[in-house]
Amino acid sequence: MLLCLLGIASSLDAGTNTAENHPQLSWKNGGSSVSGSVTVDANWRWTHIKGETKNCYDGNLWSDKYCPDAATCGQNCVIEGADYQGTYGVSASGNALTLTFVTHGQYSTNVGSRLYLLKDEKTYQIFNLIGKEFTFTVDVSNLPCGLNGALYFVQMDADGGTAKYSDNKAGAKYGTGYCDAQCPTDLKFINGIPNSDGWKPQKNDKNSGNGRYGSCCSEMDVWEANSLATAYTPHVCDKLEQVRCDGRACGQNGGGDRFSSSCDPDGCDFNSWRLGNKTFWGPGLIVDTKQPVQVVTQWVGSGTSVTEIKRKYVQGGKVIDNSFTKLDSLTKQYNSVSDEFCVAQKKAFGDNDSFTKHGGFRQLGATLAKGHVLVLSLWDDHDVNMLWLDSVYPTNSNKPGADRGPCKTSSGVPADVESQAASSSVKYSDIRFGAIDSTYK
Repeated sequence: MLLCLLGIASSLDAGTNTAENHPQLSWKNGGSSVSGSVTVDANWRWTHIKGETKNCYDGNLWSDKYCPDAATCGQNCVIEGADYQGTYGVSASGNALTLTFVTHGQYSTNVGSRLYLLKDEKTYQIFNLIGKEFTFTVDVSNLPCGLNGALYFVQMDADGGTAKYSDNKAGAKYGTGYCDAQCPTDLKFINGIPNSDGWKPQKNDKNSGNGRYGSCCSEMDVWEANSLATAYTPHVCDKLEQVRCDGRACGQNGGGDRFSSSCDPDGCDFNSWRLGNKTFWGPGLIVDTKQPVQVVTQWVGSGTSVTEIKRKYVQGGKVIDNSFTKLDSLTKQYNSVSDEFCVAQKKAFGDNDSFTKHGGFRQLGATLAKGHVLVLSLWDDHDVNMLWLDSVYPTNSNKPGADRGPCKTSSGVPADVESQAASSSVKYSDIRFGAIDSTYK
């Protein structure tokens, strides 16, 4: 009886104040059109007392009264349905999804968003990328330094965790179950339980904090970009599923060493600027970020094996192959990601090769074969101002690989971009999935 009561006490459920109407988003699987939709992550949702409008989470703090511990918090609180346009600046039309950076709603100001593609009202769309190609069109012309329009895949549970964790009653419909290779501890709910125990507000983010636990899983960053820089990056974890970590085992986010978790936080990135080509991506360059561009990513392999990740761009009626590396420290040129490239790149930059240590492409194939959920997001960086993507980082370094993009090291400060670039946006459209060399034009 006690166990049953504890299960009920800590369960994550949904409120009834706002109906959850998912924005519709169509996409193509092979030659067939698919009617899908998107849902916003549970972390962005209003969390309040059941049957009331009193906040359980306000600003970057859990209520001492309603959430003195996780079990009591779960008993008292629910997450609410979303007003996508009015609260989050999210709009969908046909095959296009637009995310606005800062939205001043009726009750709050929202910054950034993270959404997932749904198969149906209760299930995320699952993609097996091995031997396949994923293509989309993106417009980053309105994304300045310091912002990241990120489209990527993570090994989340298709139902958001409801089958695995009985405490999770909200599920994929309400955007639960997030995980990634950074083992984030800023999630308000993990495994259907509030992450309120040990919660500490972030000093430089009025909306976020960090709890005791984090949520780890493998991550395939197909696209991280603004108008000045871009990269694509696989990350792997030791476990082939979502796993909750505790404290220092979550790595840097949990107060431990950056490489102390069971995941590879750095990944193996292909960033054209960082790899020596400074004329490839940007306004007026070979891939002109003043115009929309079709992005094609191919995972070469079969079964549970991936050997290479290739990239192409299509713009102005032309297919543009990915740039080649231009570094004296690399004995050969590369324009794709593979185990060979990753080892060579890490050696050239003097970086910790945690990607290889956690299994490299062998582990990448194993996790991709399990199927991944598509994430579409827009965010700023309260840790290092996005300098790891678009500027020199570490800022005082002149070692190879530190120069990652053309943005100033003083750029990307969240307070600045949130006030000066509030109307920034990214538009994702025309998602296509199919056999290699079949989805682009």
